[in-house]
Amino acid sequence: MAKRDYYEVLGVDRNASPEDIKRAYRRLAKKYHPDVNKDPNAEEKFKEISEAYEVLIDPDKRTNYDRFGHAGAESFFGRGGFDWSNFTHFSDIEDLFNRDFFGRDIFDVFFGGPRRASRKGPVRGSDLRFDMEISLEDAYSGLNTEINIPRTEKCDTCKGSGARSDKDIKTCPVCGGTGQMKSERRTPFGQFVSITTCRRCQGEGKIIENPCPKCNGTGLIQNFRKIRVKIPAGVDTGHRLRVKGEGDVGIRGGPPGDLYVVIHVKPHKIFERHGDDLFLEIPITFSQAALGAEIEVPTLESKAKIKIPPGTDTGTVFRLGGKGMPHLGGKGRGDENIRVRIVTPKRLSAREKELFEELAKLENEPKDGIFDRIRNRFG
Repeated sequence: MAKRDYYEVLGVDRNASPEDIKRAYRRLAKKYHPDVNKDPNAEEKFKEISEAYEVLIDPDKRTNYDRFGHAGAESFFGRGGFDWSNFTHFSDIEDLFNRDFFGRDIFDVFFGGPRRASRKGPVRGSDLRFDMEISLEDAYSGLNTEINIPRTEKCDTCKGSGARSDKDIKTCPVCGGTGQMKSERRTPFGQFVSITTCRRCQGEGKIIENPCPKCNGTGLIQNFRKIRVKIPAGVDTGHRLRVKGEGDVGIRGGPPGDLYVVIHVKPHKIFERHGDDLFLEIPITFSQAALGAEIEVPTLESKAKIKIPPGTDTGTVFRLGGKGMPHLGGKGRGDENIRVRIVTPKRLSAREKELFEELAKLENEPKDGIFDRIRNRFG
């Protein structure tokens, strides 16, 4: 599920002052703290507003978030996301519940007892999006093609370790390889003891003394990869194709993400598409409309013929069944709809002018309709 905007979570605008942000957080913390609110979703809501507060109350984190969105927060929380070991503003809420919880350890009040910061485990790679533009003809017939995708991959030099060699990976001297740090401080409610992620090794328990020169110690590189994708017949703009396992590489043995190919069908110079039906407009002459004719019209496959009955008006629509777009994932096709437009000649030859003048005279005769007179004259 996509994360909500941090400003939206706290109910403040993007220009809110630190005081406004703090007031909003305290108000929501009182409302959603799970010791006060027994709704089963309250604990997750309380964590969400605390995460938003942790970012927006800190000038550096807020600037990074404003520039890069939630991706910017990963630089502070890690790709595993926010947990309580990342929260650094307990003092801002220590006095919220003093009348009800006086004398209780603040960690117990807010988190139901001591918790240990866990070692970082496998993290699934990020999903990727590739916007692909195709023609209406390709959408009609389907397409099997290759695309070139930029993505994060495991460094092929260090095999993802981030170190120049295995000997350059050492136990963290700060946490002794546990990936955790214990800290104590006194609060108005007693002594507060927490176990947090080691800042030196970021919970890994190991440090790299001599990083890999290719990936600079990250274990990851940006690379382009050619991937073959099959576009089924009948796709339309906005359709998403999932290519499993072709996203960014996972971290610490996590699975790779997926690639989503988003289709955009280019406008066609002749056809308009509405669902699985195609529409086009064909010009016909005055004589074709009056006398009737058989005309050739384009289709996405080739050409087809339709009969124009005598007396056809502008705007008349003729349907070619089964000549539209294929039904995606099913059988059959939509229809092709041809709207005719009678073209009035702009320039007339002397002979054409003579004939139209003769027709104009015939129009004044009350015997028959104009189309009957045309047929009698030219038929």
